[in-house]
Amino acid sequence: MDAIERLIRPRSVAIIGASADPGKTAGRPVSYLRKHGFAGAIYPVNPKVADIGGLRCYPDIASLPDVPDVGIVLLGAERAHIAVRELSERGAAAAIVLASGFTETGAEGAERQKQLMEAAGFMRLLGPNTIGLVNLTDNIVLSASGALAMDHFPTGSIGLVSQSGGILGALLSRAAARGVGLSKLVSTSNEADLELADFIDFLADDSATRVIALYIEAIRNPARFREAVLKARRAGKPVVAFKIGRSEAGAKAAVSHTGALAGSDRMYDALFAQLGVIRAKAFEDLLDIPAALAAGRKLSGRRVAILTSTGGAGTIVSDSLGVAGFTTPAPDPETAAQLRSLQSGSHAALDRNPIDVTLAGLQPDLLRAAIRILLASPSYDALTIIVGSSAVGSPTLMADAIHDCLPMSDKPVIAYVSPHAPDVGSILTRRGVPAYTSAESCAAALDGLLRAGMPEQIQTSGSIAPAVDISDFPAGSLDEAQAKTLFARFGVPVVAEKVVATPSEAEQAARDFGGRVVLKILSREIAHKSDVGGVAVNLTTDAIGDRLTAMAKEVGERAGKRPERFLVQEMISGGVEIILGMHRDPLGTAILLGMGGVTAELFKDTTMRLLPPGSGLDLSEADAMARDLVTWPLLDGFRGRPKCDVEALARAIVAFSRMVAQLGDRLVEAEINPVFVLPAGEGVKAADGLVVLNV
Repeated sequence: MDAIERLIRPRSVAIIGASADPGKTAGRPVSYLRKHGFAGAIYPVNPKVADIGGLRCYPDIASLPDVPDVGIVLLGAERAHIAVRELSERGAAAAIVLASGFTETGAEGAERQKQLMEAAGFMRLLGPNTIGLVNLTDNIVLSASGALAMDHFPTGSIGLVSQSGGILGALLSRAAARGVGLSKLVSTSNEADLELADFIDFLADDSATRVIALYIEAIRNPARFREAVLKARRAGKPVVAFKIGRSEAGAKAAVSHTGALAGSDRMYDALFAQLGVIRAKAFEDLLDIPAALAAGRKLSGRRVAILTSTGGAGTIVSDSLGVAGFTTPAPDPETAAQLRSLQSGSHAALDRNPIDVTLAGLQPDLLRAAIRILLASPSYDALTIIVGSSAVGSPTLMADAIHDCLPMSDKPVIAYVSPHAPDVGSILTRRGVPAYTSAESCAAALDGLLRAGMPEQIQTSGSIAPAVDISDFPAGSLDEAQAKTLFARFGVPVVAEKVVATPSEAEQAARDFGGRVVLKILSREIAHKSDVGGVAVNLTTDAIGDRLTAMAKEVGERAGKRPERFLVQEMISGGVEIILGMHRDPLGTAILLGMGGVTAELFKDTTMRLLPPGSGLDLSEADAMARDLVTWPLLDGFRGRPKCDVEALARAIVAFSRMVAQLGDRLVEAEINPVFVLPAGEGVKAADGLVVLNV
């Protein structure tokens, strides 16, 4: 961490390959350091130039008069490692390598990146392929981004870490234009050494940073990411992340529904939800949400007052808030009476929401009075103020009026700027009132505030049970009977069933079960039995023998192999069908729960939880998963149906998760589809199962 501290707050900087032309990329770092007021020593290194902008230029790193804290390496990919090695040998804390041409280009580039890391030794490395970093808090610019050509940037409390250099510049310029203050900006890019988690960890301790924003392409070290985010959360600093790649399906499992339902992006959703990371759904949200959080106000509910002097804009905001799950209730009688006392006449609409104070934009005292009433009202948790065209001519008039009212309440106050008036929005934001130009942004900001107040769901320790012996199970795909034997061994209830080979054996099994039964083929090769005609339900003792004969023929024709064994199961009715599975990818292992049966992939009503390292889920987490489902009402007695045995379902989820945790990497795939959740007190039963084991 000392090296990262010296990287972000260096006392001296060497620029290797500096150019005397400030218009060139290699000329920008020296120019920017001086322009933005760096107080430390600057050492340009270029054997062909005697001085740069009045600064002595050194022929090589060995000639530097002192050991620099940081070296900015502007050389190409073929030569960057030479400068990195020399900086390391001099004892520099860190190097920033801007050149591209490393792992992002393929095998040859990967070899160059390996060479770069070997050259760095114990010195820390930012990049390569990075645009650098910007410490606005301390006026330290270690970057060649063209966005830094601006003369001034508002300083604030939002720390930004981006895995894209270009995005760092884009966000810096957008934030400056909107009056959103940033504290630190870091581009990690290839992350040969220093990566996302390192800077989250640093910002968690940084007194100038209140909110952490992340632009993520991929999390390379999930364990470190988890630790760093939890540290930030414990420090009271919300984390907002925009993760690209939402449209990617991710790696799908070869045989189960679960892989198709999970996908890599769903895993990110699960990780972010458990850590309390606020996921930005749109790129604009990566500034919109942190801007609201940086104001330092907490949102405790979903009731929003909309104060407007233009009815149309108020309706647009109200609609967007409603879509996002917020409510805009009318004022309570006392609040309405106080509002009516401010303005009379038919042009005033003060007893409904949006609250239309027609002359508010022209009368600051009227606006102040209305804001104070709404902030004091018990009917509302937040206030959105519509800034109309009247603010264009006198932008500070409304900004001052709103700002004057902020000390009387800690409720969030945001603004929607209806006309195209960037200056108005910038002034409002700088005065502590986050301003937005779209109604959707208002909703995203309030949603972010609400989620920031929720505790993280992550389990730091999970459910551990005594080890279960599974040495008798073969490698590869288990047949259904074997799979359910495995589930039962870990405590998951399964249906009563019997393996048969002939029509007469099937008839006897059906007779033993005393009623209607299910007949299935039993095969380790055919995972989706119904696709080849290998499932028949609601069969009687008299019908099952003939159906077995017909099924064997049909499956043989459709699958190319005639089945030799079958499974006769008790027929379950009256329950809700649920799918329970697992999914593993570089982020970790997750348990998936959703609507089951043949429609699982069609409806995709699922929820996921990442397993704590080395253990299963606990009962509270399992219960929360069931309640997350859109179809939860079906389990909870929807429209007079009997309530289902949710407690038994939670126990089955825990048992399944313990199995997944114990088997670890030996388990390739595991899925139960469906689990029948029976009426309360009657338990659950796994009616079908799929397992693939490694050797």
